[in-house]
Amino acid sequence: MSLTRICFGYMVKLPCQEVVWDLLPAIRAALASALVRRGHSQLQAAKLLDMAPAAISQYLSGKRGYRIEFDDDVKAEIELAADEIATGDPEVVPARLCAICRSLRERAAEGGPPIRGGCGGSAPPDDVRPGGG
Repeated sequence: MSLTRICFGYMVKLPCQEVVWDLLPAIRAALASALVRRGHSQLQAAKLLDMAPAAISQYLSGKRGYRIEFDDDVKAEIELAADEIATGDPEVVPARLCAICRSLRERAAEGGPPIRGGCGGSAPPDDVRPGGG
């Protein structure tokens, strides 16, 4: 069973596909970047986010999670989430990820532009890329 539907001869992503393929990786990438900016190593960020270190490296290098650029309100929400995640409480990660995702989906449903980007979003800044400082 395919999650992609055909509409007027075009393949269309279903909303759940966009969340899984684009939105969640973008949130994770932003959280990883925020943790590294706070002085955590990639390995520490991986442990805090319960991810493989290779995934963190790919997020920081712009190989994953780069398709969406968040507006300032969402960036502030991600920064607050990173502060909470840095405490090391394993319950915080899924709760904050879901809260940010839900907020973005609600904003989209209300007609507001929650995110910018699509297939051409920007990679993370050089100061959070491996070897970038």
